[in-house]
Amino acid sequence: MFGLYQFAVLYLIAMSMVAAEISCRNEAGDPIDWFVVYKLPMLKMNGSTGSGLDYLYMDSTNQEWQISKFQINTTKSAVGQVLQQLYQDYDKNNTVYMIYNDAPPNVTNSTRKGHTKGILFFDNSQGFWLIHSVPHFPPYPEDGYGYPSTGKRFGQTAICVTYQYNEFKEIATQLLYYNPNVYNCSVPDIYQKEMWMLHKICLGGHFPWIDSTRLTQLNSARGEVFLNFAKSKYFIDDIFAAWIAQKLRTNMLVESWQSRQQLSSNCSLQYHVYNINRIGLPTQSTFQTFYDHSKWCVSQSNEDLWTCIGDLNRHPAQTRRSGGFICTQNKHIYTAFRNMVLYYKNCTDTEYKI
Repeated sequence: MFGLYQFAVLYLIAMSMVAAEISCRNEAGDPIDWFVVYKLPMLKMNGSTGSGLDYLYMDSTNQEWQISKFQINTTKSAVGQVLQQLYQDYDKNNTVYMIYNDAPPNVTNSTRKGHTKGILFFDNSQGFWLIHSVPHFPPYPEDGYGYPSTGKRFGQTAICVTYQYNEFKEIATQLLYYNPNVYNCSVPDIYQKEMWMLHKICLGGHFPWIDSTRLTQLNSARGEVFLNFAKSKYFIDDIFAAWIAQKLRTNMLVESWQSRQQLSSNCSLQYHVYNINRIGLPTQSTFQTFYDHSKWCVSQSNEDLWTCIGDLNRHPAQTRRSGGFICTQNKHIYTAFRNMVLYYKNCTDTEYKI
């Protein structure tokens, strides 16, 4: 007779199997469909100084900014939780992983490859793609999780999405356009037929036959729709003004690393791109975007609800670099980012208050 005890044992086994699935994780270590992190800068415009390790967090089950009680350099952080799966199991022959960054740990920046940063980790069931903006991150798997001291000063962003196995075939095609600077990866033999593109990227292959851009739809494990814009080095233009805004048919407010050579707000095309100039946080503090190394944009209109998070800056040199953005019309993500925009520069380069 099948008793209550046996049922409880089977239930616990089933739950442990679900929990063992590779996925994005929340700060409790539970599997989730996606999360977004905004690492706060060390310096804030109102005169206060932070640790450079604090961050805002939201996910598919908690859809508004929360000020995390953890710091991003700990394994209890959302980023730490998700990457622990890789660090604990990277040497197994039944999983695929790829870690790429144009500025790898302890290495000077690479300008030959894409201006792009991220981590893939999956098995034949599912896994995650984490896109971020932090140079020299993450550490090599054998070194364990950590966060670089160079990543403290400026604001940074990260987005993690859980995908089923078949979506990684599409992601692999997108990464041909990204041309990532891979510094650690593994594609075991059992995956090399279906994931041959990832295998070739791992080996440092070149793909001169690709087009200038590729846009695709990616569906998360729970069916949420994301668009991925992938730009190759053959697309010599600003990804925001020349492509994303025009394709999404909306004016965009753009946050990216600012420098003396930053491209000005662009109103030359049907849909305009405006540089964000000042950010306001849920903590009531504000900072100038000079202190922000994150790369994201939101539609100016509250009706369009577009938010894109990714790799490239509005900088003349990066019109020749490859990279991409993941975009969503999730209203909670849009509201969280849109509400942070305090000022932007209009087409005459004048600061304009929202």
